[in-house]
Amino acid sequence: MSCASDQRWFAVGTSTSTDPVAAGGEAVTAALTGPDPKLIVVFCSGTLDPALVARGANAAAGGVPLIGASTAGEIATDRAGDAGVVATAIGGPGITAATAAVGTIDGRHREAGALVAGCAADLDPGLHRVLLLLPDGLSGAHQEIIRGAYSVLGAEVPLVGGCAGDGWRMRRTHQLHGEQVLTGGLVAAAIGSTAPLGIGVHHGWRKIGSPMMVTSGAGNRIFELDRVPALDTYLTCRNAPPAAYTDQAAFVEFATLHPLGLVRSSGQEEMRYISAADYEARQLVCLADLPANALVWLTDGDDGTILDATGAACREAVAALGGRQPLGLFAFDCVSRRAVLGDDGIMAELKEINAAACGAPVAGFYTYGEIARIRGSNGYHNQTLVVLAMS
Repeated sequence: MSCASDQRWFAVGTSTSTDPVAAGGEAVTAALTGPDPKLIVVFCSGTLDPALVARGANAAAGGVPLIGASTAGEIATDRAGDAGVVATAIGGPGITAATAAVGTIDGRHREAGALVAGCAADLDPGLHRVLLLLPDGLSGAHQEIIRGAYSVLGAEVPLVGGCAGDGWRMRRTHQLHGEQVLTGGLVAAAIGSTAPLGIGVHHGWRKIGSPMMVTSGAGNRIFELDRVPALDTYLTCRNAPPAAYTDQAAFVEFATLHPLGLVRSSGQEEMRYISAADYEARQLVCLADLPANALVWLTDGDDGTILDATGAACREAVAALGGRQPLGLFAFDCVSRRAVLGDDGIMAELKEINAAACGAPVAGFYTYGEIARIRGSNGYHNQTLVVLAMS
């Protein structure tokens, strides 16, 4: 499916072939519908061999710059699910793009963010610009990638993207950069356009009660909330089921529906997914770091609030186009939101996204973390939907 103006076009191709070479080739071939292609973005199921997907995709791309990531599920205009490849191509004289990659980001997240942000220097500063980031989803410290990119680009260039997944296996994710297949890496594309770009960010979780201070913690661990062991406070304040007090699986099931929310000094809200309980130390383990002395809220939500947030994120992204019709939408949706929605819910969500797209094609994936830096120097999210609209 494609959409075009006189200067720019955005097209999406898909494949559900079980042959990874064929899947990569079919999806890219279907996406290459317009003249002067500038960038191809590939999202591939973690069940497919990424090296073979890359082989097929690059053969079809014919030298067009390509980035991509493995997923925890793929999103396209007419489908949302697993075991496929979704490819997006953008181009035309009104589009420019440049790509970059860092092979291993573990231990040098800020440096990696700064390195890939350098590719934006190749774009005309007079264009509408955005930096699309696709990092490894298992390396942690993703906010440091954002800070590194921000140190190079400043406030003028927003950051968007999603963290690569591996279908909930939590073992290894992959990133594609041309013919390179990386593990534990970071790939990026700086996109410039003669027409506006819009970003929408919403999560759908409701604040409960009064804020609490993280009075002790380190990295992605919370030791104390309001000077009480964090795990005890969390379980008692949310009336957790008895099994969550002793069983890790029951705790994670409960925590998926009750993430922590925080508000940055910029006013931007961010969610933090609680990935585990440390029963011995009475600590909470989060997917991402929290700032020292952060004020956090307990939250809850359901499929209704999540779908409301989906519509809000999409409308916000399209509204930022200044009255122009979208050419296409990228959607970066947290895999834990997918778990809450279930199979019927993700189809309802896709309907919401398509309604906001006004007939334009849609591409995206279910992530291990979402990126949306619109204001301030932060912008790493969990359990959130981030939408990039192009016009």
